[in-house]
Amino acid sequence: MNHAPPPTRRRLPAFLAVLAVLLSSLTIAPVAHAADQGTGFGTWAPLSRTGWHGSMRVGDVHTYCIHPGLPVATGPTTDHGVTSDVNGLSPQQLVSINHLVSAYGQTDDAVQAASVGWAVKAIVDRDTTLHSWGYSGDQLPEAIDFIMRRASPENSAAIQERTLQYLAEAEAIRVPRTGGSLTLSAAQDDPTRGTLSVDVDPDATGTLHLQNAVFADTGSADRHDVRGGATYAIIAPASASDDGRPYTVRATGSFSVRAAAIRYYSTPDQQESAGPAGPQTFELSTQDAAPRPVQFSPRVQTIARLEGRRFVDDVTVSTQDGVWPRRADGSFVILSATADIYRTGAFPAEADEVPASLKPVAQLTLRTDPLEGAGTYTVQTEADLPGAGVYTAVWRIERSAQDADVVPHLPPSFLWVERFASPTQTEQLVPTPPADPTPALTPAATVVPVPAALPTAPPAALPAVPVLAATGVTTASLGATGGLAAVLLGAGLVAAHTARRRRTPRS
Repeated sequence: MNHAPPPTRRRLPAFLAVLAVLLSSLTIAPVAHAADQGTGFGTWAPLSRTGWHGSMRVGDVHTYCIHPGLPVATGPTTDHGVTSDVNGLSPQQLVSINHLVSAYGQTDDAVQAASVGWAVKAIVDRDTTLHSWGYSGDQLPEAIDFIMRRASPENSAAIQERTLQYLAEAEAIRVPRTGGSLTLSAAQDDPTRGTLSVDVDPDATGTLHLQNAVFADTGSADRHDVRGGATYAIIAPASASDDGRPYTVRATGSFSVRAAAIRYYSTPDQQESAGPAGPQTFELSTQDAAPRPVQFSPRVQTIARLEGRRFVDDVTVSTQDGVWPRRADGSFVILSATADIYRTGAFPAEADEVPASLKPVAQLTLRTDPLEGAGTYTVQTEADLPGAGVYTAVWRIERSAQDADVVPHLPPSFLWVERFASPTQTEQLVPTPPADPTPALTPAATVVPVPAALPTAPPAALPAVPVLAATGVTTASLGATGGLAAVLLGAGLVAAHTARRRRTPRS
């Protein structure tokens, strides 16, 4: 929009205007191009009775006057690029103008372009916009009609209505906040779970990328259409660590907001104009405040045997996902495991749980080697088993029984328990047979000389035999219970001798 210049400007020598253009071309680095007539109503000339109400084209961009009252920019126009520093315009003015020239200004609709032009000038300088063409009131619709009834009376009402609509919309646009922050958190008892919070302008949009984690609801490390104020659940699996060492989750984001800036064009001694400025972009990044410990799910496989009266177990310790956590120095975390040994009279049935009636009679303990981690360890009872019977061991790994620095490496409430009476964990200890008794040595037999002639007196009259000839044991040594047997034995011997004599022929 333009109005008749003051008398001093009309008397300005033409050669001074040309000289100013030449000097400006020498001092401004960007190349200047003449602005072309854009879309709108009126007369395309620096000065005219009706003025020009609409856009000016610089290349393929529709631009709009930002200084009501100055001549239309028909001369060489310089593109200064996007800037937020334009002759003292506030961020609110700049964001409102940028909204209008971006959302509605790039058009071939003359009513729309004229409405954008009136709204932009009113945002920059409402008072000058109202009164530049001789209107003396304070109503913008009346000021528009005061001029448009000469330029395009049939479109005046539509331009008035559209201008007020655009102006209200533009003034409601907030100045966006650039920058912001991302915040990562880990669940207190489970480092594989956590959140990512986004603190940027509510109107900002952007994308997020996770390293060593994924979004819980999608399983992807990338997310689009991210808005300010959003919080997303994430999963940071233990597999994010290649070697079991603590690992760090990182997040980056790229965001854009409506720019409180314009693409700024100038024409010496004529208009300055505004083109659309693309969204303002900014990058954000963050990472865990402290590395996350690798979590794992350990378990054991066992093969038991008896060595004498000791219970011996070969225990192979492994992990479900193949990763054994390491400390920051590279050593493996130490895992503790315990086995209770139970005794039964016969081979018990295998079961998920230990029968309530059984109580442990011995125990095995295992602590893994910090230089080895997973592997096979051999352990045995410290004392002999209490006696014959069937023995079975049941191993368990409890989170609550670990060293304090190991607890974070196990899932919450972690408990692994071996099945009761597993065949590889059941052994029988049989009773030891008693040793064979050593036989008593038999004394050498005592030879008793037989007299040539025995008395013929009846046996009852014979004197008692003091020594048993067959055994060499005296009757006194037999005691009271053996006396009768000794007498009978002696009598038998006498009878046998008598019979032999009777069968011997006499000479």
